[in-house]
Formats: sequence, C-alpha cells, structure tokens
Amino acid sequence: MTTAPRRAAVLGHPVAHSLSPRLHRAAYAALGLDGWRYDAVDVTEDALPGFVAALDDSWAGLSVTMPLKHAVMPLLDHVEPLAGVVGAVNTVLVQPGGRRPVLTGANTDVHGIVAALAEGLAVRGRAATPPAGGRTAVVLGAGATAASALAALAELGCTTPVVLVRSVGRTGGLARAAHRMGVEPVLRPLAEASAALARADLVVSTLPPHAADGLAAELAGGGAGAVAAPGVLLDVAYDPRRTALAAAWESAGGVAVAGERMLLHQAVEQVRLMTGRPGPLDAMDAALGEALEAPAG
Repeated sequence: MTTAPRRAAVLGHPVAHSLSPRLHRAAYAALGLDGWRYDAVDVTEDALPGFVAALDDSWAGLSVTMPLKHAVMPLLDHVEPLAGVVGAVNTVLVQPGGRRPVLTGANTDVHGIVAALAEGLAVRGRAATPPAGGRTAVVLGAGATAASALAALAELGCTTPVVLVRSVGRTGGLARAAHRMGVEPVLRPLAEASAALARADLVVSTLPPHAADGLAAELAGGGAGAVAAPGVLLDVAYDPRRTALAAAWESAGGVAVAGERMLLHQAVEQVRLMTGRPGPLDAMDAALGEALEAPAG
C-alpha cells in the first residue's frame, strides 16, 4: 500500500538547533515514505494560533517543543488522556476531517523518558520492572518536561519522588499535574539537592542547558559526590553533549543517560503515531549518532 506524501515539522522558539528533522527524515527514508518532508519551523506563542489554523490535509503531524507544549493545547480538537493528565502536548496528529483537519494532541515525552531510563537501568544491571519495594526518585525542575518525568517515574515504580526546584512557590502547574496522575511529589528547594541525589535510584534533570552546572560543581567538589551515586541519571539537556551534571554523576559512581536518548525514543513513538508504521529505531539511532558527531557550524 502506498502512502501519499505528507508534511510534518517541529515547532518551537528557538528551534534551529533541533535534531528532530534528522531523526524523522531518517525514519521516512527507512520506511520508504518518498516525498514526505519534515522541517523545523520557528514559531512563537503569539504566532502559534495562526500557524495551527492554517494546517490542511497535507500535514501528518507536528512535534511541539518549548515554549509551546502548554500553549498548543487549547487549539486542539482532542487531547489524548496521557497528555491531558500530564498537562503537556509534544505531538499533534493531523487527520482528515471534512472542511478542516482534526487535530489531536499526544505526549511521547513520557515514553521517551521511560525508554531512556530503561537503558540506564540495563547498564546498571537492573530491570525496568519496579522492585516490590518500589524505587526512590528525584526530579530537577518544575516545567512541562518535569510533569512528563513524574508520569514516567510512576510507570517505573516511583510515585513519591522528590522534586527539587528553584522556587517552591512556582510549582502550581506541576502540583496540579501530579494530582491528576495520582503522584505525590515531595517539593524541596534546589539547595537541598545533594542529600536527595545521594539516595536516589533514578534522577531526571529537566533543567535548561547549563542550569545544573552549579549543582554539578557541588557534586564534583565533595557534596553528594562524597557518596557513591547509587542510581541512574537522565539529563534531558544535550547541549553540551556531555553535560557537567552527567560528568559529575558518572565520577560519583552513577550511570548517566544522555538527553538525546529521550529525544530518540520519543521521536520513534512520534513516527509511529504520524505514519501508522513502527518507528525504525536502528535507522533513527544511526542518524542521531551522525548528527552528534558532525562538526558544529
């Protein structure tokens, strides 16, 4: 069965740095989807309603990154349950609907986080299936990706994670998302990170690039680094490719999973949703490796 060529894109602001085009284009080539195209489009929150309103049946879907994961939700016809519970959409499916397309919001970030942490657990020699006593977990940050991290950690057996934030007073959205998903996070200031990290089986840092550098210096200088890190860290930032936090975590004896692993796995799921075919993990992983090894500039 042939598939008519369709369009897709990643939207965000800024978005020129995104690796998503490399991943999705590699998937289209591996799946034989000739004529399909995938672009990066810089769209601000103010411009988003106009862009969404102009979508037509030539579109298959959108990848949505910051700062649009919340802003896109009121513009959609449907929001899948997981995305609704998390309160963040990173995938929009565009389906024929008569006079205009039907837009459905989904969240593949949760899938990406679970799969990336499972890779780290495998390196650690532990199964992704939670042990009988559950696991301890820490999340750094309180934004849209942090809500996805709470849902992912719940799948991995962590329903009472510690959430470390710069301002406890600015966590209302995360607290509401946690309530919807039946998770009971313990909010703590980022200044208390060292002790929490030393006890964690799983850690997800959702902080922006370089925002965790101070914490990394603390770990390397003898904070939690004085105690062998027992667990797996996923730092969703991948600029620089090996973050200071990941380097400090590995030096302390833990396993660090690079942020591009989450990006890869969530993109594989996006391809499945947009094309109706299983995302070709190996081809997309190879394209990711090539993109990361390519010289900057």
